[in-house]
Amino acid sequence: MPSDAKILIVDDHEDTLYALESALAPLGYRLVRATSGDEALKQVLRGQVGLLLLDVRMPGVSGLDVVRYMRRLEQTQHIPVILLTGFGADHELTSTAFALGVADLVMKPIDPWALRTKVRYLFDAHRRHLALEHEVRELRALVKDHGEHAEENAARRPLPHPDARVPVQRAQGAHTGELEQDRT
Repeated sequence: MPSDAKILIVDDHEDTLYALESALAPLGYRLVRATSGDEALKQVLRGQVGLLLLDVRMPGVSGLDVVRYMRRLEQTQHIPVILLTGFGADHELTSTAFALGVADLVMKPIDPWALRTKVRYLFDAHRRHLALEHEVRELRALVKDHGEHAEENAARRPLPHPDARVPVQRAQGAHTGELEQDRT
């Protein structure tokens, strides 16, 4: 992931956005904000989002709707998401969130230290994952180029003489050590 990767914070309450930005500022990551699900989707589709902190309940497009849409697109399906909720523990919400592949579900009010720890881990893991994917693509391209060149070189080389493939015959009894015994 390029160095301009960002963490997108999405909540429809300005005071919550400010609190989240204040909690995450010590990490030194680039933070951007959105105040609706629609705005969040637009930001995510523009690219360079390495982590999404997303309020579950917002007017219009909910946080769960955003995650559902993201998981259907190849370019966004692996972006880690931390869902935020102020409505307490809800078994149905928890089940749905984790079934969608959400990394964590955090209850408000948020413990800044715990949030920073989770964000640092998920953001850095996602960056490492993308770096590995990039390296794999480069290696596959090298192998493909090498394979094409090997085929070209093989086409230019003369074929070996048919007798060159016949294995050398061993003297009878050589496999049992009889020849060595006869010499002594």
